[in-house]
Amino acid sequence: MSDRATNGRPTAIVIGASAAGLFAAAALAEFADVTVVERDTLPEHAAPRRGVPQARHAHLVWSGGVRAFEELLPGVVDDVVAEGGRLVGIMGDMVSRAPNEVWFRRFLATRHQNLVSSRDLLDHVLRRHALADRRVTLRQDTTALAPTGDAGRVTGLRVRTGDDEHTLAADLVVDASGRGSRSPQWLEDLGLPRVAERRVDAGVTYATRTHRAPGTTADGAFPLVNVQANPAKAPSRGGIILPVEDGRWIVTLTGSRGAEPTADPDAFVDYALSLGDPVIGDLLKDAEPLEDVALSHSTANHRRYYEKARHWPDGYLVVGDAVAAYNPVYGHGLTVAAQCALAVREVLRAHRVTAPGTARRLQRAAARPVAGAWDLAVGQDAFYPGAADTPPTAVERFLARFVDRAVATGARSPRALGALLDVMSLEKPATRLFSADMLVPMLLGPKKPLLQEAPLTETERKAAAVPR
Repeated sequence: MSDRATNGRPTAIVIGASAAGLFAAAALAEFADVTVVERDTLPEHAAPRRGVPQARHAHLVWSGGVRAFEELLPGVVDDVVAEGGRLVGIMGDMVSRAPNEVWFRRFLATRHQNLVSSRDLLDHVLRRHALADRRVTLRQDTTALAPTGDAGRVTGLRVRTGDDEHTLAADLVVDASGRGSRSPQWLEDLGLPRVAERRVDAGVTYATRTHRAPGTTADGAFPLVNVQANPAKAPSRGGIILPVEDGRWIVTLTGSRGAEPTADPDAFVDYALSLGDPVIGDLLKDAEPLEDVALSHSTANHRRYYEKARHWPDGYLVVGDAVAAYNPVYGHGLTVAAQCALAVREVLRAHRVTAPGTARRLQRAAARPVAGAWDLAVGQDAFYPGAADTPPTAVERFLARFVDRAVATGARSPRALGALLDVMSLEKPATRLFSADMLVPMLLGPKKPLLQEAPLTETERKAAAVPR
């Protein structure tokens, strides 16, 4: 296969027009002509599509992701906000209870923000920005069948469009096909050994229903309301209210094994009232449902350690959920996908797409943003009964206790909260939790007392008609 395409630029194929695929395409377009292969017909507007069945559930983007979005696709965040999304201050614009059942104070001093919108709107704006690049071509209604080549080099991708099967040649094939990725089998078929994998499954079920914002809550910036499940009290329950565009609330309820929510619409509010704190259920009592309940059981943390493979073929890369998928409750998937794309771009600014060994460098770089999010998710979910084949190690137990203490400190100290959010937002590594900003308030104080109830203001309660 030639080292360069006929126009002098390498060629790349990205499997999947998911968020991860669009980010990868945006990163690669600086160095190659990119073809995005997508099995669905993509909607022209902000609408659901078959390939993103989880889109109805609550999604948010942490500030580490907001920054990565802008670096990859300048202006994309402003466009989401212009079309009804919000940048939500953490914790000023949030009412949030941590897994250890501590309510965060709504400190205004922290700089961290979540980007909040429906997933349909977010994907629509991402597609518009990424596919506007003339170096990116979209092939819809096209199914990826398998990469071509051998254990040393991938040379292209076999695809099917309608009844026609053919091969697209490429210098780099990128798998961004998500949780259902077939890369493990594809690599074995090329003659490579099976990659190491780890699965930690808390057995969480998601139930989501969209409501019309009750009372006068749509007239202002109503806070995001989050009651996180406590893994120490399994079976556990949690939930989130995500105010989004068009005066709607996306409400997602979660329950681990033995406490799963159902698709029964008549049971939705009762389940919300049973979360350990009734605030979400109270807020929903006068909220009008706009659709049926959507259920999801695909919530396991699943990681494939491609970066540790002894042999890796040139011309192949796996990114996004195809590398590591997380329990969606932590909201890190979109942030990691964007950060992975940035890591890929940095490698390609120093190494040619077609150079021997570049694909291995890319795979190792793409794995680096995965580690922080993986440790945060597994550090919680490993404590659910039956989540993993082996119980948490002594180190994991120590770190879990330390994180609980860090959360309790951050809930009462804005200085400590800033350090905690640096880590939770995937902006800085976990070592930030051992900095003076955390340790001094943790050990010496002063600290405000812990809150005993959800910190909704009187104005917010009246807007939602929630009694005291």
